[in-house]
Amino acid sequence: MTETELIEECRKGNLARFREVVEKTSPFSFSVAFRMLGSEDQALDIVQETMITVWQKMDRIKSAGSFKTWVYRITLNKCYDAMRRTKRLNEFRPDSKTWAFISDHISDHGTSELENRENALIINSLTNRLSPAQKAVFVLAELEEMPNDEIARITGMSKTAVKSNLYYARRNIESLIEKYLK
Repeated sequence: MTETELIEECRKGNLARFREVVEKTSPFSFSVAFRMLGSEDQALDIVQETMITVWQKMDRIKSAGSFKTWVYRITLNKCYDAMRRTKRLNEFRPDSKTWAFISDHISDHGTSELENRENALIINSLTNRLSPAQKAVFVLAELEEMPNDEIARITGMSKTAVKSNLYYARRNIESLIEKYLK
């Protein structure tokens, strides 16, 4: 069954087919949520909330071609909501030991083998001071390796705004790394 047929079945209320959609879309939704929030538990909650919203609003999807972008957008919006709810209540302030740990792993090329918690620590430490828009663009561009056109569709930003946010995010992260590696 093609993705278009699968989505059409879901639009008709076929819960069994929606289970297939969840199995296909949950991994990339989790990836974005985890990288945005830095918490596996929060990311799992976001995925669950996203899938509920997808089911409730399945009739609003215009085409199967835009489905993945639509799910990314819902995930990102749920992450923004979560970030607003916890707006700096538990602000993470890395100490010198944490930055030493981060710099050791950044200089080591084996970062793909780090476990989820170590990844979360590094990503949160580096993106903590970015605006939500910069963090979203950075995560989608650098960690999810998406092209700027798709990021613009997901975030609703213009391509110029995506490039600008990505530029400032990279610059901010670079200055943080330089500051703490000295």
